[in-house]
Amino acid sequence: MNPEEIRQRRLQEMQAKAQAPGAEDPEAQRQAQEQQMQYEMQKQKILRQILSEEARSRLARIKLAKPQFAEQVEMQLIQLAQAGKLPIPLTDEYFKGLLDRIYEMNRPAKKEITIMRK
Repeated sequence: MNPEEIRQRRLQEMQAKAQAPGAEDPEAQRQAQEQQMQYEMQKQKILRQILSEEARSRLARIKLAKPQFAEQVEMQLIQLAQAGKLPIPLTDEYFKGLLDRIYEMNRPAKKEITIMRK
């Protein structure tokens, strides 16, 4: 398990505790928000190192349109960069190809409907 997955799991546990009934401790909420901000800052720092300026702007536009997909792309980019499988900095053209592959992997199978008349 890589450190990023551990941090993500720990953050989810803390958020679950903060949302649990009776967990209205302002200190715990503040601490969870602070950890979330630190996590986001660290993620943005890594993405700045990985992506070229054009690729970062493309990712920002995707984040506006599809935030969940953009989050998934960010995590995959970080994992691929940590594994050394990405050219650094990642050009916009390479990033577009990578986005196409990620989208195709996550796209649900197309259902075909046929109408038979008697």
